[in-house]
Amino acid sequence: MACALPVSDLVLQDMIRVRRDLHRHPELSWQEERTAKMLEAELDRLGLPHRRLGGTGLVAELPGPAGVPHVALRADTDALPIQEETGLGFASVHPGVMHACGHDGHSSMLLGAAHILQRVELPAPVRLFWQPAEEKGAGALRLIDEGVLDDVGLIFGGHVDRHYPAGLLVVTEGVVNASTDTFLIDITGQDAHGARPHESIDAVVVGSLMVTAIQTIVSREVNPAHPSVVSVGSFHAGGAPNVIAGRARLEGTIRAQHAQVREHLRQAILRIASSMGELHGAEVRARLLEGTPSLVNPPEPTGIARQAAVAVVGRDNVRPLAFSNMGGEDFSYYLRRVPGCYIRFGAQVPGRESFPAHSGRFDFDEAALATGAAWFAEVAQRAGRVLADGVSKS
Repeated sequence: MACALPVSDLVLQDMIRVRRDLHRHPELSWQEERTAKMLEAELDRLGLPHRRLGGTGLVAELPGPAGVPHVALRADTDALPIQEETGLGFASVHPGVMHACGHDGHSSMLLGAAHILQRVELPAPVRLFWQPAEEKGAGALRLIDEGVLDDVGLIFGGHVDRHYPAGLLVVTEGVVNASTDTFLIDITGQDAHGARPHESIDAVVVGSLMVTAIQTIVSREVNPAHPSVVSVGSFHAGGAPNVIAGRARLEGTIRAQHAQVREHLRQAILRIASSMGELHGAEVRARLLEGTPSLVNPPEPTGIARQAAVAVVGRDNVRPLAFSNMGGEDFSYYLRRVPGCYIRFGAQVPGRESFPAHSGRFDFDEAALATGAAWFAEVAQRAGRVLADGVSKS
């Protein structure tokens, strides 16, 4: 049976108000100044002390017993460079910028959790923080460098998910997000007149063969039981129909859930690029840009997260991920330093076609705000008791 503190209608309406205001005024990574100011005003209303971190990041503290490590709760705040096409009454007023990933909802949920946690005696201090630049995969590292994890014993976060209805919480032990590396391949051949191909080293041909070869890495070199993706997202070459291009650039993404597979994919890209250039007499320069590592939920914190979820929505409404998720999440950097768990909040809009995140038509069911806030508050209390017990036994 669910036993968590309920979210009042007043708190839910506050969360909806904040979510819609943030949605109407989205800001890109590292530009979340208005967002931070609005969240600061809301924390001032609650009487919660707060401070900036990482420029546009924000940290608030809820006190607990001395000597007990903090429980950290994290939300993200940045939007995406996407033109909104939802037709919502609170659609973005900034052309080409949109909250197309639900970060407006996450930010509002954490405020709702602050409302709830203020009303209870905490077994451990709680640090709530709103992180910028998740979409760049860089915000977490900067906040870590500036001390957001200092004296933190456990950390928790979550993400709205259109694949599940509101009122359902998805808690999975193990890998829940993939690593996210980028590759850049520059091809230098020899341009020539289109009527004299024998005088050229055709960068378009070399690049095209490279794209085809790259697609065999996952299908022929990786165990099918290990989810992985290599995608070429950009191919630029040429400028005229009667000129054979002497230069081309390929850009793409590498996704993997296991460290060994990740490294194999990275080396395979470099191997294919080098070999294809040698085969066709082209100069090829391949570079790898390291992205976020895979996000892995360890067993014990996942158990705490699951117990909190059951308390909030009932056992029948708590499920594991239904399929592998190849998206990236820089929450993974926190979990490499502090134990914790990252879950998903069901948020499918009922009776409407479900559009994917990072789409101009993305939206989510605002009923998920209450579920998310209640879970954040519940997991903070349960994790706090675990940390307090650990101190008392030491």
